[in-house]
Amino acid sequence: MPEGSNESQTGQTASLFQEGELSPHEKKIFALLKADESTYIDEIVEQLETHLSSSDIFAVLFELELAGKVK
Repeated sequence: MPEGSNESQTGQTASLFQEGELSPHEKKIFALLKADESTYIDEIVEQLETHLSSSDIFAVLFELELAGKVK
């Protein structure tokens, strides 16, 4: 590969989700999301109800939406 190449040599795949910048709660929610699929909020609440309250989940999703990380 030429020295001036911009291609990654680390073998990592690109991600639409910048996980290094996420809080622990955001990481838990992102683990349930798929980039090409809709996920209902009820599904997220059901899967995380033992870890987070529904109000915490709604707050995190709202923050993620304001930051432009989810729709």
